[in-house]
Amino acid sequence: MAWLARSLSDSQPVARFQRRCGLFPAGEARAVGNGSPQPPGRAACNGSPDGAWKDCPQEYVVKNYFYYYLFRISSAMGQEVFYITFLPFSYWIINPYLARRMVITWMLVMYIGQVLKDLLKWPRPCTPPVVKLEKRTMAEYGMPSTHAMAATAISFTFVLTTVKQYKYSIELGMIGALLFSTMVSLSRIYTGMHTVLDVIGGSLIAAVLTALSYPAQEVIDHLLITSPWGPVFCIIVPLLLCYHYPKLDHYSPTRADTATILGAGAGAIIGVWINIHIANHSVADVAHSIPSVTAALIWVTFAKVLVGIGVLLVIRQLIKSVILKALCLWYKVSTNDLEAIQQIEIEVPYKFITYTSVGLSATALVPLLHEFLGLN
Repeated sequence: MAWLARSLSDSQPVARFQRRCGLFPAGEARAVGNGSPQPPGRAACNGSPDGAWKDCPQEYVVKNYFYYYLFRISSAMGQEVFYITFLPFSYWIINPYLARRMVITWMLVMYIGQVLKDLLKWPRPCTPPVVKLEKRTMAEYGMPSTHAMAATAISFTFVLTTVKQYKYSIELGMIGALLFSTMVSLSRIYTGMHTVLDVIGGSLIAAVLTALSYPAQEVIDHLLITSPWGPVFCIIVPLLLCYHYPKLDHYSPTRADTATILGAGAGAIIGVWINIHIANHSVADVAHSIPSVTAALIWVTFAKVLVGIGVLLVIRQLIKSVILKALCLWYKVSTNDLEAIQQIEIEVPYKFITYTSVGLSATALVPLLHEFLGLN
């Protein structure tokens, strides 16, 4: 078992997977093309003590663009572009009950995953032999893969929730969830950001967390959106978790990402609370039927998404700018001082307030705008 764990956490399986999918370091690709032996490796970077947490500029050659775009798009499913599109889409287009369940699951598994990374401190794959296609997450540790965790938790929560509402084959839904989570997991190996053990560990942890938390989500959801103390809880608890995040000896974006996720989730739930207590929206979960696809339905869906995403992007940019300037003014630092902005007293409120505003707008402001524009 120990041998298997060491094998799965090694960088070589990642490199072999990349080569089989047509992704090569530039020097190696030239050597392979000339029939020459592979050039000797350099010192490891972002995976060994002597090269940890520094940039690894590396040219690469893509010989199979199908896999390249497939895995790059799949990898985006675990990034901000996914959070700001699919989760709001599920609230506006599918149904709010489903969106709330996925948001609660997403917050839980992502927080635990981010914390585990900084507690376990397992390195990412070494470069060389691995080609790394992303730079932002190089300063993060590897185990577990939060992309794999989010993909597993969200996809299976989606199936478990909708299968009761829309009455379709659960086997078909489970196959779809498995395919989605597998593609996202493989994308993290292809991009060189995780070992095989990272993605297997992340998927298993998310599966266990989803299985354990799903029976209680009904109660949690009901309490958060019906209790008069719901908004207070949604602000105080996530903030406490952010301010008591594990400390590292170097800067890592994991704390900022955690504040982003918890802020967006808190804002979304508060928006639902406002809809119920102020706008008198119904909280009942009802059975749904899959509507017929018509030109009118496609147009309304497109218009709702276009309006909604546009509003969220404007809100995000506006709040981001105002909050950053206000915090920098309060702490008497420049908005260009990256090191100062990365300090906890600025970074946490900056990210949390920005994305709480985005989440709140997604569930409270945008639906009002849809109604005003006659898009309901």
